[in-house]
Amino acid sequence: MIPSKTECLDLMVKYRMRDNIRAHSLVVERVAREISQGLREAGVSLSLRKVAAGALLHDIAKTACLETGGDHAAKGAEICLKHHFDEIAEIVGEHVRLRNYHPQKAICEKEVVYYADKRVNHDRIVSLEERLDYLLQRYGRNEARLRRLIGDNFELCKKVEKKLSQKKN
Repeated sequence: MIPSKTECLDLMVKYRMRDNIRAHSLVVERVAREISQGLREAGVSLSLRKVAAGALLHDIAKTACLETGGDHAAKGAEICLKHHFDEIAEIVGEHVRLRNYHPQKAICEKEVVYYADKRVNHDRIVSLEERLDYLLQRYGRNEARLRRLIGDNFELCKKVEKKLSQKKN
């Protein structure tokens, strides 16, 4: 099942999503929807409902994980499954680290949400480089291993960006 926007907003309240995280999620949803509409106009088959719901709920577990620790993407996927939103659990679960990326396969909803999330810092649309700089400062903690993992993730995001932009042209 794919939740409606109203259901997503209700879940944000139920899971005590902080206002700044809600604002971020709303902008990610807008970016993901615009990308998806452009891709659909270029002939790519995507579910706008899945993209919108996945984007709105991608940080559904972030407040809880900020308070108690843990992987908010994995916990968010669990929340989706708990509510029988099986069709978007993978999108939510992979919005931080995209797994099983194949540049030659058809574009899928999780790639759009993953990319859109990387283009939104707080509630502003930014370049990938600006978002990378922020994440390195915030989470890199001057630890070479974390900085490398974040950098590797952004190299993958650049590949996703290229894949998305090639289809839109």
